[in-house]
Amino acid sequence: MRRCCEGVGLPCLFKGVGMANPRPPRYLLIFDFDETIINENSDDSIVRAAPGQVLPEQIRQTFREGFYNEYMQRVLAYMGDQGVKMGDFKTVYENIPLSPGMPDLFHFLSKNHELFEIILISDANMFGIECSLRAAGFYSLFRKIFSNPSSFDKRGYFTLGPYHSHKCLDCPANMCKRKILTEYLAERAQEEVEFERVFYVGDGANDFCPSVTLTSADVAFPRKGYPMHRMTQEMEKKQPGAFQATVVPWESAAEVARYLQELLKKKC
Repeated sequence: MRRCCEGVGLPCLFKGVGMANPRPPRYLLIFDFDETIINENSDDSIVRAAPGQVLPEQIRQTFREGFYNEYMQRVLAYMGDQGVKMGDFKTVYENIPLSPGMPDLFHFLSKNHELFEIILISDANMFGIECSLRAAGFYSLFRKIFSNPSSFDKRGYFTLGPYHSHKCLDCPANMCKRKILTEYLAERAQEEVEFERVFYVGDGANDFCPSVTLTSADVAFPRKGYPMHRMTQEMEKKQPGAFQATVVPWESAAEVARYLQELLKKKC
């Protein structure tokens, strides 16, 4: 056993009835959401609820690199002005397809839930993630979800906020996943929860940032051909050995399930 991690006041999913000392999970598994769990960027997907399923050019031109959260606040305000309501957004989120093989991976994790503590770190928003995961039937798999706060105001407008502030120069202004993961691990350590290995499943540049902190005992699962995958390859070329975790690219999440299945077999 080598590493400890967080617990933010939520009941442990792995606690069985009548178990005074339940065995803690052995592995921490972190998921991204957009283009990882689901096969689209959910911020792009909700435009399907806008009139004509397009945004006006004057809104699109306000995007600034690193400030996507602020841009989406403007997009949602425009959609509210156009009369788009909660039910419209909910319908879109519930119909976004999961990525290839993701149901296979989730079913595998459901069967082995006592071994894995599963969290989600996403730069999307809490409402959309919850709608999508509940519709797919996998919401209960996750012990904790970290994402941007979202709600509907008195006018019925969908509102979005930043997750936190940070000093990381590589991440968008509203969220650094490395900071979230580091704090989660530290908090779990205080609760004396130990993990043998950490697994990270993602696709984007903001998933590369936390994956750099993984150790040689851990595994990074970057989606093949996406920014996280390219960045791990570039680091290996420029600084061989600097990226410590084992890298297992995937096209179908069923490949992640097979890797984890083989790992469990070796442990038996």
